[in-house]
Amino acid sequence: MSDTIGDSEKQLALQECSSLQDSCPAGGGNELFQAIQDPVLVVTPNGIIIDANNAALNAAQKSRSEIIGKGICKIIHGGSSPHLKCPLEEFLLTCSPRVEESTLPGLSGEYLLTITPVKDQDETVRKILLVARELTSDEMRKADSIRTAQMAAIGELAAGVAHEVNNPITGIINFAQLLLDDSEKDSLQEELLGRIVDEGERIASIIKNLLSFARESENDNEPIEMVQVIQDSLSLVEHQFKKDGIKISTEYSAESCRINGNFRQLQQVILNLLSNARFALNERYPNASPDKKIEITCYPFIREGGQPVTQVSIKDTGTGIPQGILNRLFDPFFTTKPSGKGTGLGLSISYGIIQDHGGVIKVDSIMHQYTKMIVEIPSSGA
Repeated sequence: MSDTIGDSEKQLALQECSSLQDSCPAGGGNELFQAIQDPVLVVTPNGIIIDANNAALNAAQKSRSEIIGKGICKIIHGGSSPHLKCPLEEFLLTCSPRVEESTLPGLSGEYLLTITPVKDQDETVRKILLVARELTSDEMRKADSIRTAQMAAIGELAAGVAHEVNNPITGIINFAQLLLDDSEKDSLQEELLGRIVDEGERIASIIKNLLSFARESENDNEPIEMVQVIQDSLSLVEHQFKKDGIKISTEYSAESCRINGNFRQLQQVILNLLSNARFALNERYPNASPDKKIEITCYPFIREGGQPVTQVSIKDTGTGIPQGILNRLFDPFFTTKPSGKGTGLGLSISYGIIQDHGGVIKVDSIMHQYTKMIVEIPSSGA
């Protein structure tokens, strides 16, 4: 759904809201509806908001006129990318019940979102109730633990698939290479066999990346300074970023940010995060702009529970990431970029590398405002 609802669609939603007030217990004038302390929104299956209680207006910091007739994704997620459909709006079309934990920047918090279709007497669903209950800190930690377990399961699956494919593709490449060595120069056979070898090696490269995501690569960890990893990474992309008109600001702690890690792998993570930030900035600002910038910080940090870590933050002012897909961001082959612009493996591999270092990688983003990638790795204590 477009972020901007047309006048005709908005008028239709307003008319539908008016017609539903008498029959819907969640009518705008219903005292019980307004007394609910959690944000509640009534939407059509097409995702157009037709009513909202006072708690929802307060959480969104908007008036009724600013919410009624708008798309649900625009209000609670902050919008979506043109080439990506909002998963919530897609699900609403099914008119099915659902309960999910989600970040809703439009309501300024982490919520348990309950989706309840409301059936008319003829069993037709014309309106859907969305109730958002803010999560407690314990519930948010539990959600993070579940997500970590899910990613571990995906890693095991990726490793299993990679191993099963690795042997046959190696055989294909070797046999094709043998035939290629015996083929006539500049013949059609040589050309076709060369393509087989090239495509086979491309598959082998993808398999290698999957194994990297599954944390099956060799690790040679040693004491390294995380600030040095960032500085060396920036030196590799400094020219290109300057050419794109991207301003980079850095802020490093005066204290040591030493960790035990693999310099090359961590540099791969930083370069990938910088590459994603560059893409988002160029998408939002094709030309020079004073707002086209990246902020990088690196500081010692104490996690809840007392564990000392080194925290690296890379924040860009690019297009942002739709909230509805944040929980899929690190899945293999999932990408927010348009078709042909990304493989969907960069963040998956980065996630595996950071987890292999005993750390975590998190994302905070609001559409059309910013994306902030946060990496935390246990400090070495050296």
